[in-house]
Amino acid sequence: MTQDPGKQMTPLTKRKKRILLKLSGEAMMGELGYGIDPRINQTIAEEIKEVHNNGETEVAIVIGGGNIYRGLEQSTRGMDRATADYMGMLATMLNGLALQDALEKINVNTRVLTAIEMHELAEPYIRRRAIRHLEKGRVIIFVCGTGNPYFTTDTAAALRGVEIGADVLLKATKVDGVYTSDPMKDPAAKKFKKLSYMQVLKSKLKVMDMTAVSLCMDNSLPIVVFSIKKKGNLKKVIADGKLGTVIC
Repeated sequence: MTQDPGKQMTPLTKRKKRILLKLSGEAMMGELGYGIDPRINQTIAEEIKEVHNNGETEVAIVIGGGNIYRGLEQSTRGMDRATADYMGMLATMLNGLALQDALEKINVNTRVLTAIEMHELAEPYIRRRAIRHLEKGRVIIFVCGTGNPYFTTDTAAALRGVEIGADVLLKATKVDGVYTSDPMKDPAAKKFKKLSYMQVLKSKLKVMDMTAVSLCMDNSLPIVVFSIKKKGNLKKVIADGKLGTVIC
């Protein structure tokens, strides 16, 4: 069957840009030293809403739990590592529910998907369901990491990013990129604008854990490390990609 030259084929709808935002528990803590700062939680929610409401971006989030509980830290103090890690996963659920509450109070349709089944609190993680939520315009929050001990939420972010077909993994931190050393301690530290995955792995730069970086490298998922502390940064990093440090 030949196409009528007088008619144009209707193009397939271009898929919206899909981002995986890795949000640390510490980012929600603010200056409190422990727990969740309601003002910071609200500010982060407003940043996410601004990006989500542009009509061009699908937003998925992996959230950490370091503001409440650190499994690795507790394991060094004698606790069984697997038990400590499971407790850390439960902390991410607390953060996920807090962020969901903040988002829905500003009319952002949100779903929390958990790697450890808790039917009364969240939906179990199913890859196809997660993708469908994104296509329906919902923000999704992944909690409980990968559901397995010995894996960090950085690795969970890389895994979920690959699974849902994210275009980029955005790692939100307290600093505005990757430096040669800790800029909070070393005023002479220099910032990298761009790095390769292999540079990060060989130099053992403390960006994400090595498993996460390797997973992103194997699946060509670029990483952008940026600061979430300054208002508007999430929107800027998505719009032009010039903020922070790009790893690709």
